[in-house]
Amino acid sequence: MGPLAGLKIVEFAAVGPAPMCAMLLADLGATVLRIDRVTPVELGSKRPLEYDLLLRNREVMALDLKTPEGRAMAMEVVAGADALIEGMRPGVMERLGLGPEQCLARNPKLVYGRMTGWGQKGPLADAAAHDLNYIAVTGALDAIGRKGQPPSIPINLLGDYAGGSLYLALGILAALQEAGRSGKGQVVDAAIIDGVTSLMTSMYGLLAAGMWKLERGTNIADSGTPFYDVYECSDGKYVSVAPIETRFFEELLDRLEIPKSEFPNRWDRKEWPRLRETLAAKFRSRTRDEWCGLLEGTDACFAPVLSMGESPGHPHVAAREVFVEVGGVRQPMPAPRFSRTAPDLPKAPKTATRDEALDALRAWFGDGRFHQLERDGRLAAVHGSKP
Repeated sequence: MGPLAGLKIVEFAAVGPAPMCAMLLADLGATVLRIDRVTPVELGSKRPLEYDLLLRNREVMALDLKTPEGRAMAMEVVAGADALIEGMRPGVMERLGLGPEQCLARNPKLVYGRMTGWGQKGPLADAAAHDLNYIAVTGALDAIGRKGQPPSIPINLLGDYAGGSLYLALGILAALQEAGRSGKGQVVDAAIIDGVTSLMTSMYGLLAAGMWKLERGTNIADSGTPFYDVYECSDGKYVSVAPIETRFFEELLDRLEIPKSEFPNRWDRKEWPRLRETLAAKFRSRTRDEWCGLLEGTDACFAPVLSMGESPGHPHVAAREVFVEVGGVRQPMPAPRFSRTAPDLPKAPKTATRDEALDALRAWFGDGRFHQLERDGRLAAVHGSKP
């Protein structure tokens, strides 16, 4: 089920944004076969497999890509794929004999998706780094934070997943659409610095127009304005308000019992300190839940600031069934939603015994090709995966 049902994608094991991209496509119905390493890479944030949710909805096997047999088996899988996802450093797949040139020679319609931070070329292409480093050079990190404070670290959503995973998924789907017309595959070079810079397009336009200040915390959407900010309540919890439009701002003032005449021109920056102080004092007078009772669901552009522990229980989140429990683990549902080809519920991350890996390959190749590979002894390279 799902709009991508029938699409076959091979994923070479990596970390972070590459698995997230594979998860997004698998969530929407694509068949994703993950090729793990025989000896898993040790990670600093290792967790039990059932909680490694980026690995859900996959079939999995392990190959030793350092051996000719393992590489040959990987190429057989690639030959039957519509798309490939890899997140190695530039040059690694080429050295394994599984780079774009070799794979496209075997499968000319293949879309070869590459996920890196710096990109395949450039003076930093071979340098080790993480999300924070990538967003640092795009201008995004410098723009996030409050006035007079250091840049705020937006966890790794902005770089790895928004600028990385989502752009690779978009690129793969676009290239598949084109391959359906031309019959030719191509390489998708998805670099986090490219994706994050693309996400900053609106801000760079405002900057060029002289409408964005480089000083943090002085713009409309970066906590610079008192009517686009978070405020502490009497119980130490927070609420968010964002009534940028005049009528929404006036509704907020009405509901807070603040006379509109007190702030006739809210765009007067000289008035912002007094407006911020007025709003802060008002919100400190009640608990977060009391403010929810008064403001939530109105046009005051209000929402409580919830923790990850609280979010699944919010009435709107619950009504839309944004979360689901799979294998005892609560997790986000696939997104977006489709009226006719709704995806199945997610399947838990899994390891596979050798027999299970062979079953996945039988489904991948079909019985005829599978038995031919079996007779040729090619399936001896297939291993079960390890957590």
